[in-house]
Amino acid sequence: MMRFLRLLRFLYLAPCVLLSNLAFAEASKPNIVLIMVDDMGYGDPKCYNASSQIPTPNFDTLAREGMRFTDAHAPGPLCHLSRYGLLTGRYPFRADVKKWPRQAVIEPGQATLATMLRDAGYTTAMVGKWHLGFNENGYDAPLPGGPIDCGFDRFFGIRASTDIPPYFYIRDDRAVEPPTATIEDHYTEGWSPIQGEFWRAGGIAPNLELQDVLPRFTEEACEVIQSQDKTSSASPFFLYLAFPAPHTPWLPAEPFVGKSKAGLYGDFMVMVDAMIGRVLTTLEQQGFKQDTLVIVTSDNGPVWYEADRNRLGHDSVAGLRGMKADAWEGGHRMPFIVRWPGKIEPGAVSSQLICFTDVLATLAELLDLKLADQAGPDSFSFLHSLMGKDNQDARQSIAMQTGSGLWTVRLGDWKLISGLGSGGFSKPSRVPPTDDGPQGQLYHLSADPAETNNLYRQYPEKVAELEQELNRLRTSEVTREIE
Repeated sequence: MMRFLRLLRFLYLAPCVLLSNLAFAEASKPNIVLIMVDDMGYGDPKCYNASSQIPTPNFDTLAREGMRFTDAHAPGPLCHLSRYGLLTGRYPFRADVKKWPRQAVIEPGQATLATMLRDAGYTTAMVGKWHLGFNENGYDAPLPGGPIDCGFDRFFGIRASTDIPPYFYIRDDRAVEPPTATIEDHYTEGWSPIQGEFWRAGGIAPNLELQDVLPRFTEEACEVIQSQDKTSSASPFFLYLAFPAPHTPWLPAEPFVGKSKAGLYGDFMVMVDAMIGRVLTTLEQQGFKQDTLVIVTSDNGPVWYEADRNRLGHDSVAGLRGMKADAWEGGHRMPFIVRWPGKIEPGAVSSQLICFTDVLATLAELLDLKLADQAGPDSFSFLHSLMGKDNQDARQSIAMQTGSGLWTVRLGDWKLISGLGSGGFSKPSRVPPTDDGPQGQLYHLSADPAETNNLYRQYPEKVAELEQELNRLRTSEVTREIE
């Protein structure tokens, strides 16, 4: 019956929808700049948290000029999980993402954002942190399976984070300079072992300095923009800029030291905001601002403990619970801002539930492209929400798994976590259930966004409903409705 009613509704609206979408696609094929920062909290930008101790003028300007989503989620609370979902439109639990240290996670021929846009006539470039693996056979040999083999025409970046060796730049599919030198591990007094100026010991390219990586990527991104043809609207470009910051090591350059009230982390976040500002300024200087759709988000939550909040007065997750790697909201609810001048209402705010996997279907609908049946099975378009319209076919649920194996499912306002504890970096990570206590966690997020009141035992029927939805999402390879 539901499918029949949808069909009637579609037949009634189809002429208007078809003409609207075609006109929308023909009127403008925008350039697309997707900026993903690393380990930034929901409450770091002031446009999400007025009490933030970190000045973020460029985030705030984007929010004033575009749409800010308040219920946007990474498909997993860790770096590689999030990036896989973003680029493929598939939940990361559908892939063997743990093989990234030596093997490519994205399979040959698998559809990605970059392949879709390249096939639609875009030039495609990636700058920054990949973290989805290469088929490694030494660093003097080509590195297949990376961005160049996943739809990007050009790539300049690093294989993972700037605290995970070996450290070296990659141009397209070759090391610019192999990591033949070594670097000792490093820690910062006054912070936990995985905070501050922390990096791990290992190989490093002789001429690479970790503090130079963030500004170097900014320069590369600006060069990509400057190299585009300003005279041809038939050759739009897609730039995926994956900053490896404010992930550790926190290495703010001298002009940014002391510019926040949140210590090293806050100062590094100020630098990240400034680097985003440089990219936005380059877009404007090159005459691309009006014709460019900009998306800015973070891959997962911050590494920010309660002791940091108490000591510095900065709440990196703005009242949410948890942090990076956690099943709680602080691990995966992310700032998500979209700007497209003249198309998206300035200063708009959307509470629509979205996931990074949805970017694929959204851009496909915007460009009037049909996704192949196997492409983006977990991707739902939020284009109607971007345009300020009701989204009848919007995403209703999300499923994800933490690095420690704890499952989370969201359905409407309800959220179920398959066990006790954070499932991530917050302590305790896992708590054994007792015979007379709850076996998991159930929260009603609209009434309890901080996840303080576990309703698992009070609503067994809701637990059963969410368990059924989680099982459906885990066992089905297609969750969006294929037209």
